[in-house]
Amino acid sequence: WLRDLHRVRAMRWPMAFAALGFLALNLLLSETIWGAKNWLSIAGQTLQPSEFVKIAYVYAGAATLDRLFRRRNLILFIAFSAVCVGALALMGDFGTALVFFVCFLVISFMRSGSIATVALAITGAGMAGFLMLKMKDHVARRFATWGHIWDAENIWDGGYQQTHALSAGASGGLFGKGAGNGWLKNTFAGNTDTVFGVMCEELGLIIAICAVLAILALAFFAVRNSGHGRSAYYSIAACATASMFMVQVALNVFGSVDILPFTGVT
Repeated sequence: WLRDLHRVRAMRWPMAFAALGFLALNLLLSETIWGAKNWLSIAGQTLQPSEFVKIAYVYAGAATLDRLFRRRNLILFIAFSAVCVGALALMGDFGTALVFFVCFLVISFMRSGSIATVALAITGAGMAGFLMLKMKDHVARRFATWGHIWDAENIWDGGYQQTHALSAGASGGLFGKGAGNGWLKNTFAGNTDTVFGVMCEELGLIIAICAVLAILALAFFAVRNSGHGRSAYYSIAACATASMFMVQVALNVFGSVDILPFTGVT
């Protein structure tokens, strides 16, 4: 599909509208769980529409900005990004909104090459993040817990997931207890938010680190080969996708072990 650039460019608008449609569906139909409306239940099956939106976002963004230096395309992409991030903020999905924003910065910088533009975007996002902390209680609590998960009042409250992930990971040691033999997977969101802890407990720290290094290798491969693409579309799409992987992995792994605030990113 991606080898036909004419087809890719022709489909960028349907992909963009599909992304917005998924987010609108999420906002209208999903229920609020632990402060966020990111899960949608259909026929007994649950999914996160934002995962499909990630694909559409990179697809539409890279295809739009591949059209060299057209100001109209850049403005439309900024508006599209603002709607996506804004919808995620309304859902209370702070972590995924951050993933999208970093991807936006990567795509914009690759297209413009302007550090000033990126700095301006980061400043605006910082102000929006400050407002979110004031408006969303569950986000503010996670930041307040950061670095204090072992305090008595946090172990069974705001720091519950991180303290249990660290305890399980420590009990697994270097080689783990064996696949399926851990207990962390039975805790709330054990197989998503704290999956790094599950890997450490059952497969060991060595395998868990190798899993992270595998994603780092994928990102390195994408960046190294981006300069050889026959179109800017391939370079932008590859680097944007790699950045999405990297940020999501960093938020998940470092959040689980309390190096970064816990954002609940899968």
